[in-house]
Amino acid sequence: MSVEELNGSELGTKDYWEKAYEREINNYKNHGDVGEIWFDEDSQIRVINWIMKQDEIPDDVRVIDLGCGNGMILIELAREGYTNLLGVDYSPKAVELAENIAKDQELAIEYKVADLMNVEACKALGVFGIVHDKGTYDAISLCPENPKEKRELYIESVANMMDENSIFIITSCNWTEEELITSFDGKFIKKCTIPTPSFKFGGKVGSVVTSVVFRKV
Repeated sequence: MSVEELNGSELGTKDYWEKAYEREINNYKNHGDVGEIWFDEDSQIRVINWIMKQDEIPDDVRVIDLGCGNGMILIELAREGYTNLLGVDYSPKAVELAENIAKDQELAIEYKVADLMNVEACKALGVFGIVHDKGTYDAISLCPENPKEKRELYIESVANMMDENSIFIITSCNWTEEELITSFDGKFIKKCTIPTPSFKFGGKVGSVVTSVVFRKV
């Protein structure tokens, strides 16, 4: 079984995000506005609360946020006492914004420019206890050129960041849980689902946002 590719969008291009974060840097410098939280703040809070409830996850667990954007989930984790945090984004402007916000809030968070399509470069980042993604796999899936190939490179990069004890937490608004499980088959296996609000329409129940926790196969 395979999944049907999404229609391409400018949201899947680096140029779009560079321009977007250029604007957000200016807004932050002029107005102190950290920018929007991708999807919504509630989905971020649900993930953080789930992490905090896991007794086996220590405060010094190594965490990487893929496509960190303005870095807000890492800022919230730092406020909760997590100390080993890295955010990566292929947009240098996103990394610049995230670094400025963390510095101004006096939080020790590391950020790096990294392209998840570059498998060898991502290997150098090492192994993490938590690999987190909110919206980045979605954006890659919207790439107008070769989205399937880019998704496969992403999956390979994520797998290289994990060992048998690692968890991969992904939140998506474009893919259902079943589609994520199908796409990741052979690399990851579902550990659990982080509940998200559901709606009922035409007798069917669905969710606007899906959050799933995977382990490496």
